[in-house]
Amino acid sequence: MATESVTLHRAGIPAVPFAPAVMAQDITRRYGEGDAAVDALRGVSLSVARGELVAVMGPSGSGKSSLLHILAGLDRPTSGEALIDGVPLSRMNDDDLTLLRREKVGFVFQFFNLLPMLSAEQNVVLPLRLAGGTIDQHWVDQVIGDLGLSDRRAHRPAELSGGQQQRVAIARALVTRPSILFADEPTGNLDSKTGHEILELLRSCVASYGQTILTVTHEPRVSTVADRILLLADGRIVRELDDASSSEVMSAIAALAG
Repeated sequence: MATESVTLHRAGIPAVPFAPAVMAQDITRRYGEGDAAVDALRGVSLSVARGELVAVMGPSGSGKSSLLHILAGLDRPTSGEALIDGVPLSRMNDDDLTLLRREKVGFVFQFFNLLPMLSAEQNVVLPLRLAGGTIDQHWVDQVIGDLGLSDRRAHRPAELSGGQQQRVAIARALVTRPSILFADEPTGNLDSKTGHEILELLRSCVASYGQTILTVTHEPRVSTVADRILLLADGRIVRELDDASSSEVMSAIAALAG
């Protein structure tokens, strides 16, 4: 992959033509030193194509969140390389990473991370206001409408259900038109029915916008919406599932957990 010619500009970070939306190349992550060291990731490589929804699953402590944070530029690997749009993150300083996350990354958290004093719409457009650019109100209206929030746009988070709050969080992640949307346990704080609705919503974002999504989840029903499922255990990808049923996913996870 030709990445040497990529130049970082303050006006924007160009993508390498035809590069995957996100890649990991032999990533390791060690926390601590000496006898207290913990290897959360032990040589993880993966590639997510544009317009693909990929789920990473595995037992608790397998390294899922560590991997997601490194790929999103929120943490740095001990060794190896993470790339977004073909651009290697290791070459960027903290200011460059902040710019990259603003322009190319959307992030959805388990606990929504909405600002309680702002309305739903104000939370959605917050990344655009922080970036200081012109807000495309037509696009904002489309995203809010597509995510079923048109009649909730003036409500504050405390006036919304958990599912509605997560819809606001997804709209906030989408409104910047990111190259890659990362979702860290997006259904983990929701009941089963609402969680399934959120998974279906993520799938619709791929279908409607061509959005690329990488999600970490414990929810086996992700098999109904994901193009692929990567199973992580002891810091390594040990298996890939395609066209698996929820029960097959549950059995695979149970086997990994021993």
